[in-house]
Amino acid sequence: MEVNKIVAELDKEIARLKEARTLLAGGASTSRSTTSAKKAVARPAKKSTMSAEGRRRIAEAMKKRWAERRKQQSAKGK
Repeated sequence: MEVNKIVAELDKEIARLKEARTLLAGGASTSRSTTSAKKAVARPAKKSTMSAEGRRRIAEAMKKRWAERRKQQSAKGK
């Protein structure tokens, strides 16, 4: 009887792995667990927010970068 239990557990695991492979490969399946798994994957990512200080630092760095680039371009043009 132990062998029958082991074989049954192996069959369940094989079915679970096949469903996971189908999901990863992008195929469609008719099982309910696949549908619920697709819903879990389809959830939108949590939107991250940047602090005002972070936005200010990035803006200043970009302005500095643009100024350096304009300076280099005007030096090349002369």
